[in-house]
Amino acid sequence: MATQSSGPNHPATKRWYKQLYIWVLVAIVLGVLMGWLTPDAAVAMEPIGTTFVTAMKMLIGPIVFLTIVGGIAGVADLKKVGLTGIKALTYFQIGTILAMISGLVAINVFRLGDGVDADPTKIEASASAQKLISAGEKQHWWEFITHIVPNSVVGPFVEGDILQIIFLAVVFGIALNAVGQLGRPVLDAVNRLTKIVFKVLSYIMKLAPLGAFGAMAFAIGKYGVSTLTSLGSLILLFYATSALFVFVVLGSVLAYLRINIFKLLDYLREELLLILGTSTAEPALPGLMRKLEHAGVSKTTVGLVVPTGYSFNLDGAAIYLSLAAMYIAQATNTDLTIGQQLGLLAVMLLTSKGAAGVAGGGFIALTATLSTVGHIPAVGIMLVFGIDKFMSECRALVNFIGNAVATLFVAKWNNELDLDRARKVFTGQDVAPLDDPAPVPGNAESDVITSSAAPVDSVLVSPAARS
Repeated sequence: MATQSSGPNHPATKRWYKQLYIWVLVAIVLGVLMGWLTPDAAVAMEPIGTTFVTAMKMLIGPIVFLTIVGGIAGVADLKKVGLTGIKALTYFQIGTILAMISGLVAINVFRLGDGVDADPTKIEASASAQKLISAGEKQHWWEFITHIVPNSVVGPFVEGDILQIIFLAVVFGIALNAVGQLGRPVLDAVNRLTKIVFKVLSYIMKLAPLGAFGAMAFAIGKYGVSTLTSLGSLILLFYATSALFVFVVLGSVLAYLRINIFKLLDYLREELLLILGTSTAEPALPGLMRKLEHAGVSKTTVGLVVPTGYSFNLDGAAIYLSLAAMYIAQATNTDLTIGQQLGLLAVMLLTSKGAAGVAGGGFIALTATLSTVGHIPAVGIMLVFGIDKFMSECRALVNFIGNAVATLFVAKWNNELDLDRARKVFTGQDVAPLDDPAPVPGNAESDVITSSAAPVDSVLVSPAARS
């Protein structure tokens, strides 16, 4: 790892002890040990983890807004932007359906809920769970449509609502594109501000090991390893199903592109470890966007597909919803026919979108599904409430990987992916720098590695022509 890169435009590869992901991994291990050995002290580490995640979330809204605005405002053909959005949403729906089917098949084969014999009338919901149940019972499938439009321009940034930020960015980007030369100074300012925000991000990323340590120590100290043993088989089934989905389903999508999924995962290892430590995929969003741009995906495609996927392409959450809903049905002796299970799946496709971006969204979506279907008692979510924390990491990891694969596929579908460059980047080979140097947050090789924040005149130029 200490060898130097042969490319004239690349600095020497950092030694292993200077790699960010190594320190994040060490921090996770130390956090687990502290949570196990000194639970009380570990719980006190919560502010460290939450402060880091909050600092990362602070920049996500501006990054998403600036990236989308810069991409849309710089294209020559706005119809192509619309087609990219339609292709992305089509892929998202197909991926979500396959993920939910995976969960249904797994729980029907192993039937872990049989024999639990839980009486819904005797299940007591805790105060925190009752709030989620109430929110889920009031959730309507169509709310995700009306929720897209914000009450104010500032509100989405204050609340961190990615879906509403995307809406504002698309509208602003189209308007900026429409005014032509008049908007050139504004577009130039947007591109310059994007670089500044990413530089701030690179500073915060240096604290990633500290954030991962605090979050992991708190999780283990608060919930304890003993919680894992109570419903360990369900956790194991969820992780196994998720792994099969990633390596078989998502791996097949990448195989179609002639890309090795293991190479992609290695390329994104810093972001994956960050998600593992913090239990949320949001802090890894900026790094994913920059790394995909560096790998040869056009800035416009990255700017539209990645943020939208964070609300609409939740493969990990889809597996969890179908598996948890059927487990509750089995545990409460609620028999469902194949037709009723398919109906359950159809409702999930809508309710899962309705809870996108909402705190406790997974449970709200689950409760909304059970309430809408009516066959399964909503209070049954208490049967899986205790182990949800140990499933959140896996959900976030699968969601993240699914969005990376979706972006690559849509980019290829849209002829905006330089496959040759992508394969070289994923295998660690030297590649020519793109037009506009910019840091790739969390990159193991360098803090100054190039990215594809191309000039506005060439955003939609063929990636092959750019490299």
